[in-house]
Amino acid sequence: MRTPATILRRLLAVGIILAVLAAILWFFAIRWNPDRTAFPVQGVDVSHHQGAIEWKRVAAAGAGFAYIKASEGADLHDEAFATNWADAGSAGLQRGAYHFFTLCRAGAEQATNFISMVPRDEAALPPALDLEFGGNCAARPDRATLLANIETYIHMVEAHSGKPVVLYLTREFDEAYRISDAVDRPLWLRRLFIEPAYGARQWVMWQASNLRRVDGIEGPVDWNVVRNDR
Repeated sequence: MRTPATILRRLLAVGIILAVLAAILWFFAIRWNPDRTAFPVQGVDVSHHQGAIEWKRVAAAGAGFAYIKASEGADLHDEAFATNWADAGSAGLQRGAYHFFTLCRAGAEQATNFISMVPRDEAALPPALDLEFGGNCAARPDRATLLANIETYIHMVEAHSGKPVVLYLTREFDEAYRISDAVDRPLWLRRLFIEPAYGARQWVMWQASNLRRVDGIEGPVDWNVVRNDR
């Protein structure tokens, strides 16, 4: 017969084993990135949430590019954008700017906000438009209204930048509004640790992790790869 002490010892042993396995998985997760043979071009996307960034250390750690948050909605400016933009460029990283699209403001207002923050730069990566539910307002416009606002935004930003807008899409957002079916622009898709298999066409960029630890950045950061043929 098992005594209470025996049961307790076994439970403690199981707990220790599970804790060790969790620690191993965490150690792997924060250092993992997709195979560089298949995806040699890899980089980060950041905002003010990452705090002060030492961009030369980030470049030395293997990041070849950075997408940097510039704006959100119609009036929010990322307070770290100007510093990140200048310092990432000085460190030799290719850089692009992105805008977080809110569901409760007009596309023209949001495009004006982004354009006010981001200089026209022939050497910059194409501007990106972040379309997701996480962190968004509670409004859920109908598909036709949202597509009209997105198309207005794209028209204005592409006229400013001279480059096609890249669409950052989560699976939930794309399934709800079928954006990739209606808007023919390069796709930047999010799926942690597993290559994305959604969207109306092949992705150009893949956000593969939101846990990556990179020298020069305090705490976790999003890690992305570019398709080798793009």
